[in-house]
Amino acid sequence: MTLHELQEQIRRTYFERDSQRGLERTFLWFVEEVGELARLLKTDCRDKEELHIEFSDVLAWLLSVANLAGVDIEIAAQRYANGCPKCNQSPCQCPMR
Repeated sequence: MTLHELQEQIRRTYFERDSQRGLERTFLWFVEEVGELARLLKTDCRDKEELHIEFSDVLAWLLSVANLAGVDIEIAAQRYANGCPKCNQSPCQCPMR
């Protein structure tokens, strides 16, 4: 499945609900899912199934936000197609922050 195909599946599945909720509240749900993933990673979780679930939730909510914002995530992802968009290297050669 490509990113485009997944985004379209998320659109078919959730766009009506997401539209009713609105962009701001959908974005807040995305942030909540990122927080759940952060808490799981902070505990140094080794349960791959649990990690897969949380990563998939974050991805699905990101795609929902992108759908509401009118962003094609596959086009957005192209920014990283050739490596780091700042130094144009892979691996990145930018100074560590």
